[in-house]
Amino acid sequence: MNYLKANKIDPNLIKNSIMGPNPAKLLEELMNRFPLEAGQTIMDLGCGQGVTSIMLVKEYALRVFAVDLWISASENWQRFVTQGLTNQQIVPIHEDAHTLPFAENFFDAVVSIDSYHYFGLDKAYLGKHLLPLVKPGGWILLVVPGFHHDIHADIPEEMLTSWSAEDLDTIHDAVYWRDVIEATKGIEIVSIEEMESNEECWQDWLKTENEYAVIDRAAMNAGAGKYFNFISIALKKK
Repeated sequence: MNYLKANKIDPNLIKNSIMGPNPAKLLEELMNRFPLEAGQTIMDLGCGQGVTSIMLVKEYALRVFAVDLWISASENWQRFVTQGLTNQQIVPIHEDAHTLPFAENFFDAVVSIDSYHYFGLDKAYLGKHLLPLVKPGGWILLVVPGFHHDIHADIPEEMLTSWSAEDLDTIHDAVYWRDVIEATKGIEIVSIEEMESNEECWQDWLKTENEYAVIDRAAMNAGAGKYFNFISIALKKK
């Protein structure tokens, strides 16, 4: 697909700040399918170094609360300021996904790109920690790394070139994710589907000199990419 918005993001920001396969391109495909209204208040959950948060403000005119546990709010704020953003447009938050400091029914939507699998596999998580923060009728839009089919019972040798079986524990297929999501009451499952954005997003990541990208190269060069996909999950709060 053509990434008209993701390709407008500062290439140095992408090169130096992404923490996995290009999240800007994943976000654009997701937003093409499930657009949000300009001016809405959004949580970007697990935003990393804020690439998706910056894009949500600049390209979609959304008000963003950028939440991450691994990256400090101060570090992300300096990055946002460098990108010309203000605290009226974006607010960095350093917090765990289980202790989100927001009022109930506060957000028009939650977006989470390539991070939900670290905490959302617990079937109780969505209903207990996230859904209450979204307004009725609001969206929860997720992108998670996945497999075309489950491989955990017989992990291909090329996968183990870079990762252990434990490293792959959070990655599952769409069938698995549907089972996880269906455990939550009070939501409408609009879509759980494989995405187009996979190979190009991985290529962007592997070109960086991030230490984890360097580790990932061995498996991907050995052919592990044929097992991977990304899965989009689109939910509405009833």
